This record gives sequence, structure tokens and C-alpha cells, in this order.
Amino acid sequence: MDRSRLSHVHLYVGDACQAAYFYRKAFGFRPIAESPAARQPYTVLLAQGDIRLMLTSTTNAADPVARYVAAHGDGVADIAIAVPDVAQAFRAAVERGADPIMEPSARTGTGCTVVSATVRGFGDVVHTLVEAGTPLPHPTLSPIDGALGAPSDGELLRAIDHFAVCVPTGELDKTVSRYQEAFGFDEVFSEFIEVGEQAMSSKVVRHPSSGITLTILEPDASHEPGQIDTFLLSHGGAGVQHVAFETGDIREGVRRIGAQGVEFLKTPAAYYDLVEDRVGELGAELDDLRARGILADRDEWGLLLQIFTRSPYARRTLFLELIERRGARTFGSGNIKGLYEAVEREQSREDGADAV
Repeated sequence: MDRSRLSHVHLYVGDACQAAYFYRKAFGFRPIAESPAARQPYTVLLAQGDIRLMLTSTTNAADPVARYVAAHGDGVADIAIAVPDVAQAFRAAVERGADPIMEPSARTGTGCTVVSATVRGFGDVVHTLVEAGTPLPHPTLSPIDGALGAPSDGELLRAIDHFAVCVPTGELDKTVSRYQEAFGFDEVFSEFIEVGEQAMSSKVVRHPSSGITLTILEPDASHEPGQIDTFLLSHGGAGVQHVAFETGDIREGVRRIGAQGVEFLKTPAAYYDLVEDRVGELGAELDDLRARGILADRDEWGLLLQIFTRSPYARRTLFLELIERRGARTFGSGNIKGLYEAVEREQSREDGADAV
């Protein structure tokens, strides 16, 4: 998979038209291709910056798309990778231990001929290998007039920074090893996070040429159940918990996206009483971050700003992140502890007020 890159992210959803409207209206994506409206499954391809989101739904309950949605709810079903030679990349991955799903094949549709193959990733999430340079990633898609041109001015989102993946207890090291051996990923970061009565282990793997990054999270069974356990139960096993969209201006992102009705997770006021103790002086920017609920973290390379949406989906599984990197290379783990401490601080204030 050398010289590969992220092709697109494929979501299976209950209603692709409704989902496309959400991503267009709230996040500024633009539709660039779709399958015929009468065709089942129905697929629409959205774009912004270097991001390509493909949304598919069906009314046929026996279709794999419908079965996926029934099992997991709306979510990421395929993290597709563009490679120079599909057959070679498929053969190499399988020889190194990847599970084959679909052999390399060329399919011609209304839009173009697509050469692709598929291997298993984690849980029911797969990786489709698509020949680099293919204008459309699926043969059923046809370009929307004029939409495949240059990006519009003022696009908010640049790229997908990372995928956060939850796996059951005991699967973390196996998953990391599989991505290293079968797909050539490198482990770039690891940590154990203990917050109150909950704990989780995290390892980050990144492909050296494509930059595709997976932050893989596993709950610690020796501690009380937490948010990872909740995801695994609601989702029905391993899957993508959130997708992080990189932006060059997170404050503008929160303003624009929030104005479209997207809800962001609330940050306790006490968080901002302590944040500069962790990340250093923020000056006048602190008031801006406080007003918008944006989180801040710092590593040895620089500052990280991030915020998470509430999940728009019925099962409250998949949600989205906005992230602005000012040199930082890690993933904001300091914010997990910072938020916990802030909640504890708020609770102490409330208990004190009740006692008066």
C-alpha cells in the first residue's frame, strides 16, 4: 500500500438524501455525484477540501447496506484507500494476513470504469482499494454537472485528521498488529488513560504515505464501564466512534456549523479555570474558546484545539469532531482528564451551594 492515500469514507445510512442534506447544510459539503434516483441502493458523493463522503441507503431490507444499518445504525462502513495498483495492493495485504472480501475487478457504470477490491478492517468495517486517479469511486455514480471542478471559495474543512475506533477488551493489540503487518501502518502513539473509576487504553496507527490515522480505543475491564463500553453496546461491536475533520479556523467552524443547528458537547465552565495550567497562557483567545466551548491541549510540538458534536444518530454512536492543529501531533488526551476534573469541580460547587 505504498504511495496510497485516503479515497473516501463510505457511510451506510437509513436515508441518504436526508444524510446528504445534513452534511451539506450543516458542514458545507457539496454533492459531486450520485446514482440514479430510482436505483436501489441510492448513493450520493459529497466533497469538501480533500474529504470525500459517500452516503448509501436502500429500501431493500435484504441488501447488505440495510443489514449493516439494522445491526449498527448509521455509520462508517468503509474507509476506502486509493492505491496505484489494486491487484498488487490486494495481493500484498492478503499475503500479510488481511482477510479478503472481494477480489480485484473492473466494473463499468454510467460514470466510469472502477477497478477495486475489498479487504476486512475491524468489526464490520472494510477497506475498499480503489485505483488511484479514478474520477469517481463507484460505477453507479454519475457526476453532477459542473460539480467535479475546483473547490468552492471559503470551504471550512480541509481533510480527515483521524478516525477514532472502539474495539472490545482484548482486541486492541490484535487490531494494531494486523494494521502493522497487513497494511504497513506504524504505531505512533500509545497511552493508558485513567479517569475516575473508568479507564481505557489507546494506540494510534498511521500509514506512512497516505497519512490515514486510526486512534484505536479499548476499555479496561478492571474498571467501571465507560463511554467506550457504551459505544460497543449501542453499536453492536467494534466500529468508528467519531470522524475528526481538520479545519484551519475552529472558531469560525463552530460559529458557522452551530448556526445551522448542530449541537456541540457542552464544556463545564470550570474547565476554563484550569486549562491554562495545562497548556500555558492563551491570552485573549481564552475568552473566545470559553464562549464557544472549544477544548485546548498542548504537546511538545504545539497547540491543539478541538470540539465534538453530539451524535445526530438515533443510537448516539457516531459523532464528529472539529480539530485545528497548531503544530500539535497528538490527540487531546489531556482534555479527557481536564474535562473530568472540571466536572468534579462543578459538582463540588453545586454541593457547596446546596449546603448553604
